[in-house]
Amino acid sequence: MNEEKIRQYGDELYECFVARKTVPPLLEREPDITLDDAYRIQLRFIERRVQAGERIVGKKIGVTSKPVQDFLGVFRPDFGQLTSGMVYQEGDIIDLGTLIQPKAEAELAFVLKHDLKGPGVTAMDVIRATDYVVPCFEIVDSRINDWKIRIQDTVADNASCGVYVLGKTKGDPRKLDITLAGMVLEKNGEVHSTGVGAAVQGSPANAVAWLANTLGELGIPFKAGEVILSGSQSALVPVVDGDELVCTVGGLGSCRVKFSGRSAVSAPARPPEGGALPPPGRMSRSDRRVVQ
Repeated sequence: MNEEKIRQYGDELYECFVARKTVPPLLEREPDITLDDAYRIQLRFIERRVQAGERIVGKKIGVTSKPVQDFLGVFRPDFGQLTSGMVYQEGDIIDLGTLIQPKAEAELAFVLKHDLKGPGVTAMDVIRATDYVVPCFEIVDSRINDWKIRIQDTVADNASCGVYVLGKTKGDPRKLDITLAGMVLEKNGEVHSTGVGAAVQGSPANAVAWLANTLGELGIPFKAGEVILSGSQSALVPVVDGDELVCTVGGLGSCRVKFSGRSAVSAPARPPEGGALPPPGRMSRSDRRVVQ
């Protein structure tokens, strides 16, 4: 794919991000698109976000667990860039009006204390380079119509990044068994799904090592202070106004997140107890925040 088309599709995805709209799958329009093309489109998309004032603050691994692979029909991991405009902390309420067709997934985030560059990085190297881990939620979002994606589509769309929220409880991965630690995801007070670290490429640390080596071959290092999202340990959870999610990791702690507003492509709102659905309100047009 020539540079003109790379810029065209990267700009298109950025404009969809700003306007909160979707487009047909790239693979439908460009049947010969390669993964290399898709990553170049991703870089253009991210370049536009950085030009608008955001910073790169980390990386994410996507499509690592079987439930997510089955849902999306994508059967290999991918990766994307995390920017300062995606960051939430536990206790914040996520405004769905800033998103398009969001779904939440629970996972483990690694915060690095040392740089790490592949190839040749092992899971033990990841543990040594990690300052701490925290439970977190990634709220994935897609600029592709109806989530009709294949690997090229999600890669170009920055691995379907939306926003993420980090829990407050920090754990030492040298003292916590992140492979066998169970995770329970609750939605509105009821258990929605359970998982375990081993569901993510055998261990979340393996997934992070895979990404360090994949990026290392491209000359891209992990940097001290960066956040690395290691991949979902839960099924994808659609969210609407009023929903509250809690994920709890055994031996570590929990992360809680609430949602308000309506996304651009809204699922039906959760009805109040004993009542009918309220009439739809005006869709929020809240500006995206940039955390400096």
